[in-house]
Amino acid sequence: MLYPIPASPQEIVALHQKPIDEEMVAAAIAGVIKIVSAKGQSLEQLTVQLLADDSLLDMQQRQWLSDLVANVWESFT
Repeated sequence: MLYPIPASPQEIVALHQKPIDEEMVAAAIAGVIKIVSAKGQSLEQLTVQLLADDSLLDMQQRQWLSDLVANVWESFT
């Protein structure tokens, strides 16, 4: 992988400075899972946050992202 897994929210934000590709997205997702689980949050809590209404993604996209994150979460545990 070209991108290390981010260990802090600041490192995730720093990814924004790089070109977006599949590996960067994978690194960002892995970083979010790492940070959230280190804070003691559950997959269910993360899912609620992912499915919350926002202006970036529509509901179908948020559901797809939530399913993807759940699959990655399971591979980490």
